[in-house]
Amino acid sequence: MTPQKKITVIIADDHTLVRRGLVSLLSLNNDIEVIAEVGDGRVAVEIALEKRPDVVMMDLSMPNLSGFEAIRQIKKRAPTVKILVLSAYDNEEYVLETVLNGADGYMLKNTSPDELNNAIKTVASGGTYYSPSVARIAEEAKSALSLSPDGPAARIADRLTEREREILQLLTEGKATKQIAKRLHISPKTVEVHRLNLMGKLKIDSIAQLTKYAIQEGLTQPEP
Repeated sequence: MTPQKKITVIIADDHTLVRRGLVSLLSLNNDIEVIAEVGDGRVAVEIALEKRPDVVMMDLSMPNLSGFEAIRQIKKRAPTVKILVLSAYDNEEYVLETVLNGADGYMLKNTSPDELNNAIKTVASGGTYYSPSVARIAEEAKSALSLSPDGPAARIADRLTEREREILQLLTEGKATKQIAKRLHISPKTVEVHRLNLMGKLKIDSIAQLTKYAIQEGLTQPEP
């Protein structure tokens, strides 16, 4: 008899203890195999595109690239990879943004091990899974998206280029122009051009307002 193929999983969370705990927990399930763990949003995208796992478990608060943007990039480039958000936040804006970016499920970090295992298996098989406290919000978001794909929420993501969203993420983390340039391997002048472009598109004239906008729209998260 041919052995059943295991569900391959990548864990993306910026807390080492959380990652290690999840690895230990999932190792108890014979149907699931963790093939990588990462603590950086940009690296999460790179590893997901390289390894093409069945499921990426994604935290939303990630350095260098937010979980929101990582979800969007993975789904754009590898739509068959399933993404299950595992977050401490249950507010409406974050749930809506993950749905709009293509996540297949949203679980809270206070979930039980059995429910988490069930969620991974459900999204890996093509379904969706949401913690009870966010299920209504997620279903309403999916309904609104299917009825009006060009509505206001969809236009938020389209308003900025991928590079502008990356720079917005780093600006809201307090990174200076030279730091951003080094991180993205571009010139400081190019960073300034992108910053001016995104501020012009959003009609915002200060970094403080940019940060407020990014948090309000779920493009990044405030520090807990």
